Amino acid sequence: MSDEATNSPPQAASVVAHFDIPFFHCLNARGEAETELPESAMDFDSLRSLYRMMMLTRTFDKHAIDLQRTGRLGTYASCLGQEAIGAAIGDTMQADDVLLPTYRETAAMLMRGVSMDELLLYWGGFEEGMDFANNRLDIPVCIPIASQAPHAVGVASAFKLRQQQRVAVCVLGDGGSSKGDFYEALNLAGAWSLPVVFIILNNQWAISVPRDSQSAARTLAQKAIAAGIDCEQVDGNDLIILRERLTAALDQARAGKPYLIETLSYRLGDHTTSDDASRYRSQQELDQHWQLEPVVRLKRYLESAAEWDDARDAACVEACEAEVAAAVDTYLSTPAPEPDAMFNHLYETLPVSLQWQLQQAREKGHGCG
Repeated sequence: MSDEATNSPPQAASVVAHFDIPFFHCLNARGEAETELPESAMDFDSLRSLYRMMMLTRTFDKHAIDLQRTGRLGTYASCLGQEAIGAAIGDTMQADDVLLPTYRETAAMLMRGVSMDELLLYWGGFEEGMDFANNRLDIPVCIPIASQAPHAVGVASAFKLRQQQRVAVCVLGDGGSSKGDFYEALNLAGAWSLPVVFIILNNQWAISVPRDSQSAARTLAQKAIAAGIDCEQVDGNDLIILRERLTAALDQARAGKPYLIETLSYRLGDHTTSDDASRYRSQQELDQHWQLEPVVRLKRYLESAAEWDDARDAACVEACEAEVAAAVDTYLSTPAPEPDAMFNHLYETLPVSLQWQLQQAREKGHGCG
């Protein structure tokens, strides 16, 4: 290369595209409106019902953790601090849409017909816990990280081929947005214009790895841009704006345009009951985020509108406790599975290599109780 070429000034570059990531919110931590409220914010009957669902979810969470700590439930993943996201998902989806959850969408699952005792059975190690009696459409709890994203693309592809006005709703965590499964699903959803909504539940921690160590991207929402998918950030502790933005995303997906929403929240509990979050995050950080949590925020909004008070709240707490206690009793009264139950639901015909193990389990096992 000549010196003349080396020292020549760079050619002017032209900009081929600009991208913006909008952020939506309505209520601040005190439950006060900071932007113009949507009409749905005046539907107080609906908001009271959703507040009760958030309270029920939090009550269920507490009892599930108590059961695990006393050896009556397996490892459990709490959704403490993220109840508004699940409630908004359950409220905005249509009955024949398909939810592909992670393990923190308890409120959405309950609202879509899954019973609390079924969820307890699942976390207690019963395969029957994911054989939903009243919801035969949604995909069961997904423990592998982001593996439900390609499944969502498959479901959405079926909807498109059948020309059905249905949407696949895929929920995954901030850590899941770093997986190849997620990127591949995004790419295909954009290329095929599939009716799917991806919801990134950004609770700031992928087990012990903080958000800023997971990705150098300014937002997680912007990962959708490379796939040609519209995206945004939403305050995940603000139920009112969550309902509004999820409704818009579902409407767009139903028209054949996939969408991605990054919901900003915080995991107030441990990653699961096998985790101790105090080992990797400070009490000060936790205390700060308790001031932003969604349940109290909605309660304050309802109180400011004279649509909620202490008497109603006490009655709500009592009713939630009774409902969860009944589900716990149903779960605890379920007979323990026999050891050979671990071979069920694996194959249509059990391979020879596992048949002798099944026989040994039947000969030597005496139940799990």
